[in-house]
Amino acid sequence: MSRLLIHNGFFITMDEQMPSEFQGWMAIEGDKIVGLGQGQAPEEELTQASEVMDGKGLLFMPGLVNTHGHAAMSLLRGLADDLNLQDWLQNHMWPTEAKFTGDDVYWGSALSAAEMIKSGTTTFVDMYDHMHRVAEVVEQSGLRASLTRGVIGLCPEDVQKAKLEDAIQFAKDWHGAADGRISVMISPHAPYTCPPDYILKFVEAAHELDLPMHTHMSESIAEVEQNVRDYGYRPVEHLDRLGMFSRPTLVAHAVHLNDEEIALLAERKVAVSHNPVSNLKLASGVARVPDLLKAGVTVSLGTDGAASNNNLDLFQEISMAALLHKGVSGDPTVVPAAEALRMGTVHGARALGLEGVTGQLKTGLKADFIALAITKPHFVPHTDYVSHLVYAARGSDVAHVWVNGKQLLRDGQLLTLDEEKILAEAERCFQRLRG
Repeated sequence: MSRLLIHNGFFITMDEQMPSEFQGWMAIEGDKIVGLGQGQAPEEELTQASEVMDGKGLLFMPGLVNTHGHAAMSLLRGLADDLNLQDWLQNHMWPTEAKFTGDDVYWGSALSAAEMIKSGTTTFVDMYDHMHRVAEVVEQSGLRASLTRGVIGLCPEDVQKAKLEDAIQFAKDWHGAADGRISVMISPHAPYTCPPDYILKFVEAAHELDLPMHTHMSESIAEVEQNVRDYGYRPVEHLDRLGMFSRPTLVAHAVHLNDEEIALLAERKVAVSHNPVSNLKLASGVARVPDLLKAGVTVSLGTDGAASNNNLDLFQEISMAALLHKGVSGDPTVVPAAEALRMGTVHGARALGLEGVTGQLKTGLKADFIALAITKPHFVPHTDYVSHLVYAARGSDVAHVWVNGKQLLRDGQLLTLDEEKILAEAERCFQRLRG
């Protein structure tokens, strides 16, 4: 089995038992991190290594975890900007998405995979249709992903049944696939797009398959008000009454919450995917992240789809998460840099049930890590690399990426995907959809 030794690099581990940053070495054997330490690599590590990499000028850290998105929507980047959520969805996104074929989903997802790898994301969540094509992209790209067939239930009963069966079959076919890099969740799209009796069927399926659940929730004020009108409860209590939170659950957005809802999410151990850039662009509002963190809720970060962001650079979300809540609260201490970085790494892994698998540089965990070039002006002086990663870094600083011990990006060049072909095919797909 090959053994890679990286020495003479700077490391940010996100492991609270290690110093937050240090110069040292790391050893990778197969798909796992097998050694990590400060200073010079021990002689025995040098002799055991089949490959040695000089990490000078590089900062190594856990790969980023993007906990909410719709990869194929990269084909809709820049289409129908500057609209409110319901107008954007109902009059622009959904009609165009209705034209998507499996090939469109494949090439849109491949475009997103290329963008995510090149900007340091190693694990992502995807909720969409034609999910077996997304899974093919994950398998080929080498990324780690939690995939889910998102289901909108505003359709006749026979169509509802077919969609549910499709979601269940996808879970059976792909959970644990691609050398364990693919996991699956069960996802009714949202409480405002799925009738209560339909959501109950998804909860039942999640129990039978022993899988977690994922949904959009409380993204806009209009959504919350509609839920009260239609069902008599705000979305959090509504989903709780339907039993969703009896499964491990990740909710996207959670912008409009009251104190009781935050307490209930904490009690039920529901994780939140905070999507600050998408929420700002759609003017959905600002989630109460400091209050969620204070209550003990696991808050991770997501980009949402490229149609509402309009990029998949998770470093931007990390920076925005640190800055936005300072400005809104008037308190510069509410989301410190280290907490924002945890939201993009270890908290993301925890939200997906992957804590102890990825999200940290730690002996025994999967070798999912990235290296940023720190010889650029905005990394100097070398004062505090955690601060630099949050307030100065950007996805374009990523030079190398590994997932499961396999290198996916070397010196900014993709190793597992044909970038030139992906760009051409994605443009071809868009021109057809627009026609």
